[in-house]
Amino acid sequence: MDARELLAVAEAVCDDAEAMFLAGVGSDPAAMKSPGDFATEVDLAIEAHLRQMLTQFTGIPVLGEEAGGSYSHDAVWIVDPIDGTANYAAGNPMCAILISLLIDDRPVAAITSMPLLGRRLTAFEGGPLRLNGRALTPLSESDQLVAQVGFSSVASQVRSEFPSLLRQGLLAELAATYLRPRITGSVGVDLAFTAQGIFGGAVSFSPHVWDNAAGVMLIRANGGVVTDIEGNDWTPQSIGVVAGTARAHEAIMSTMSGILNS
Repeated sequence: MDARELLAVAEAVCDDAEAMFLAGVGSDPAAMKSPGDFATEVDLAIEAHLRQMLTQFTGIPVLGEEAGGSYSHDAVWIVDPIDGTANYAAGNPMCAILISLLIDDRPVAAITSMPLLGRRLTAFEGGPLRLNGRALTPLSESDQLVAQVGFSSVASQVRSEFPSLLRQGLLAELAATYLRPRITGSVGVDLAFTAQGIFGGAVSFSPHVWDNAAGVMLIRANGGVVTDIEGNDWTPQSIGVVAGTARAHEAIMSTMSGILNS
């Protein structure tokens, strides 16, 4: 199967995952992973469903946030059953199901489903970005008065390469640019909004491929610029993502360079 066919399989599997997602909104924390980080029973159930169905229908292994798995450089599905779990548990609609297919370490198909917003973004290599099945117009620069930037988090986890004070300093500096920072609490939502042009750009400090890969694919499909935090080509091993229109990406990188080198 090619990327288009594999995406169609993933979309069919995602239909059931979305129903599970909607039925469990507001679920309580069930498994503590680290201080302040938890999974609900719905996270675990959705990932188990995705893992079983994707493997069964495609024969390609799955690497997921909750149950892990083995990364394959040849071909691997990457899944985050609920990105923004704290939002999901609180009933905040800024949360998403993230599914991506990587072949030779390159995203070739992706889904970001935001069931509480009624939005499913999809793309496969060589095709356009689609919103609920409708092809979108490629990205263009936003009016300076409304341009926004998604900022993944101002609070860092222990031993993060990007501690809280650095993030807060960057947030303050970005607020002085033409971009208006917004914190959704979900990397997947930030990158999806950037792919659609709702946000001019986004910054992710996450080192996890399951947070970033789907959004990277979607933004690239719609003509956006995507790099890692240092401005290098994004890879599955990258820590973080900077993405957006060319102008927004440059504004973020210039601001970040000033903070990191100060």
